Amino acid sequence: MLILKNLNFSLLFVFVSIFSVTASAERIKDMTSILGIRTNQLIGYGLVVGLDGTGDSSSSFTDDSFKNMLTQMGITLPAGSKLPLKNVAAVSISAELPPFIKPGQKIDITVSSIANAKSLRGGTLLMTPLKGADGNVYAVAQGNMVVGGLGVTAADGSSITINVPSVGRIPNGATVERAVPSGFTQNNHIILNLHRPDFTTAHRVADTINETMGLGTAQAIDATSIKVGSPKDPSHKVAFLSMLENLEFRPAKAPARIVINSRTGTVVIGQNVRVQSAAVNHGSLTVTISNDPLISQPDALSDGETVVEQTSDININQEDSGAFVFKLGVTLNEVVRAINNVGASPSDLTAILEALKSAGALNADLIII
Repeated sequence: MLILKNLNFSLLFVFVSIFSVTASAERIKDMTSILGIRTNQLIGYGLVVGLDGTGDSSSSFTDDSFKNMLTQMGITLPAGSKLPLKNVAAVSISAELPPFIKPGQKIDITVSSIANAKSLRGGTLLMTPLKGADGNVYAVAQGNMVVGGLGVTAADGSSITINVPSVGRIPNGATVERAVPSGFTQNNHIILNLHRPDFTTAHRVADTINETMGLGTAQAIDATSIKVGSPKDPSHKVAFLSMLENLEFRPAKAPARIVINSRTGTVVIGQNVRVQSAAVNHGSLTVTISNDPLISQPDALSDGETVVEQTSDININQEDSGAFVFKLGVTLNEVVRAINNVGASPSDLTAILEALKSAGALNADLIII
């Protein structure tokens, strides 16, 4: 790919070696995923305690949650009592449950404040169940927080904040209590799904598997999925997939595409971009309007008043950057060379590419993000 980036108001052209060599072989495991083998999201609600006065200052549900926890522990508070819980924060806990993980194993969790706590630094998350989309508890979280942010407030009200102190992580902070059922051993076949759908790539994956494992082993279903026959016995199936995922093949070339980031001035041009016959003339029109005050002051002995008038000066400057011609089927190198010759800026380049696309001379998808 070609990357053009706004650097000191100039274009930086970086060529990747993909233009000088053919596409390299890729492993099947890097280009596909197996249907049914996926992560599952978990979420929970809990309390972080032990904060140094940076907890929730005014949150009714934090008070209610803390009172309910004390009640479950056999501690009864007087009716209507209000607790100054500046060292407690109500938080949400999120985590991902990897495939094939078993009860007793650990997973990382992310803890985020959901009220007005200023910082979770130094806090401890109390035992919190983590539930899946089906409402079942799959893990239990607890532990000491690791917070990368920092917030400090002085007595005069001034403050400084580094990163985000209201979010933290607990490595290995949750213990898995329930395994997610998997249909891995129930069928005598698997489905490989390409990360990027492409008919040519799907066909090449199936051909590679058939050449190695035997004809009829794999069949491309559509641009995304390849059905592969496999042993049903778990031990044989693991060995089969170990061989399968390390097979190498040559994926299809990416479609002709140009991506423009209008915020940063970055332009990425794909390898297969071609331009039809076209002539481009891109100039820059600059209009400058300046207002200068003109003061009219009467003589000292007259009865007149001082008057201020505005005078305007308008200058128009048309810079001609010259024209350049694209011949039929020019390559990316020729496009870049022509754009370099006229010294186009990222905004100019965007305008040129949009005009070529509108004129039907650019056989690529133009994506602006």
